[in-house]
Amino acid sequence: MPYFDAASAAPLHPVARQALLASLDEGWADPARLHREGRRARMLLDAAREAAAEAVGCRPDELVFTPSGTRAVHAGVSGALAGRRRAGNRLVVSAVEHSSVLHAAEAHAAAGGTVAEVPVDRSGAVDAAAFAAALDGGTALACLQSANHEVGTGQPVAEVAEACRGLGVPLLVDAAQSLGWGPVEGGWSLLAASAHKWGGPAGVGLLAVRKGVRFAPQGPSDERESGRAPGFENLPAIVAAAASLRAVRAEAAAEGARLRALVDRIRARVPELVPDAEVVGDPVRRLPHLVTFSCLYVDGETLLHELDREGFSVSSGSSCTSSTLTPSHVLRAMGVLSEGNVRVSLPAGTAAEDVDRFLDVLPGVVAEVRERLGAPASPAAAPAAGPGSLVVDALGRRCPIPVIELAKVIGDVPVGGTVTVLADDEAARLDIPAWCEMRGQEYVGEGDAPEGGRAYVVRRVS
Repeated sequence: MPYFDAASAAPLHPVARQALLASLDEGWADPARLHREGRRARMLLDAAREAAAEAVGCRPDELVFTPSGTRAVHAGVSGALAGRRRAGNRLVVSAVEHSSVLHAAEAHAAAGGTVAEVPVDRSGAVDAAAFAAALDGGTALACLQSANHEVGTGQPVAEVAEACRGLGVPLLVDAAQSLGWGPVEGGWSLLAASAHKWGGPAGVGLLAVRKGVRFAPQGPSDERESGRAPGFENLPAIVAAAASLRAVRAEAAAEGARLRALVDRIRARVPELVPDAEVVGDPVRRLPHLVTFSCLYVDGETLLHELDREGFSVSSGSSCTSSTLTPSHVLRAMGVLSEGNVRVSLPAGTAAEDVDRFLDVLPGVVAEVRERLGAPASPAAAPAAGPGSLVVDALGRRCPIPVIELAKVIGDVPVGGTVTVLADDEAARLDIPAWCEMRGQEYVGEGDAPEGGRAYVVRRVS
């Protein structure tokens, strides 16, 4: 069964498995102790730190291991903010950061700090000049991912780091998705990553803090990991994480080029094979193994289940596949469809035949889901002589149903006429304007609906 969800968790690399098994025998002792077994464990820990630091591009004494990538982000954000509390309490982040960064920002705001979100364009990239303009003398910390987790778009880290340096603001980079493919360029100050993203074992993160960055670890601490990640180190997992990072880096150039060609094939073929499908994310400045596309008139949860039944494990940023029941913050910030969203992230070793079979299966699956939902086969074209305005009541119905109902009746009003969609699903706020963008219709705006929810107004222009 092809596994196409490496961006969530990559399969354990063979080198990680070997290192894990070997270190279970050699690295079980406390590396803080001075006896023989402790010294052996300390040697393993030091070697792992050196290997990881070399891959990151920092000094070994600047890097600590944490229980997860999320813990690395939270420790990095809180420690940097506390270390620079005299400089100010402003935190600047991009609108598409990983949820771990945004949760840390929410905690900072709840404690009385201020947070500024820098918007992104339709490809999911921030503008370096706009990010620089959000910085001021009271900014304590800035956060920018190296590449987006959901759509793969690379961010201008080097340019933003240069702007931050000019103002003396440290920049924390979430490099979880990109570190296995190469070091993060630019003068970043802090960096966080997670081993299970590159084929290491789960439960290992890393946090690098450059010398000279003011940093004050928060919460109880002890003598381990420079006081930045207290508790007994999971040494076998750490050794496996460092060994696998070195291994995937050695393979990154060749495997990255091979997977990029496969992803390019998906990016080109999906719009040809699936009507009303949009590939999102930057087509060039992106991760080599990841592609995301959205399909009109499709329920994302059903689409993922049907692909799973066909033998393909993929993921989605659609609201219906999460526990929050709200649209993906990344897709919302980009202004693209939130429903019918599929993320394909290829692990190392993916066969071209599996990608070809995925492209063979996908059109039929999408068509079946659309038929089940009663989606229109094609958009109406001829101007109608009907009423100048219509109201569609989709209250209490989840997306994509409000969009489907809109598509069914847009041809019933003349050019210049309007359709008002009443909906109380949060995703409609994103999906109806995105439908207008794809269909060449005019999104007029939204207002309160008399029966509750919101009223979305669309004017027919073609």
